[in-house]
Amino acid sequence: MTPRIPASHLVHDELAPAPEMAADCRAAGVNLRLERVARAAVSTPPSIAFEDFPTDVPKREIRVSEAAARIANALHLHLD
Repeated sequence: MTPRIPASHLVHDELAPAPEMAADCRAAGVNLRLERVARAAVSTPPSIAFEDFPTDVPKREIRVSEAAARIANALHLHLD
């Protein structure tokens, strides 16, 4: 014989009412930003054409602070 499970422990007894579950789904959709994802899914994709990208991209300037230069010199990593 199988043990009898009380009705209070059945899964369907623990479910919230349908309006409450629908509100939870809407709140999850807002938190996951599903509207933004849906708009992005149907929008035009970004271009991969060569003409749409700049040909000469400036390089960032690298600055070495005085403290970093002292540490590098102490480790014999000369940053001249």
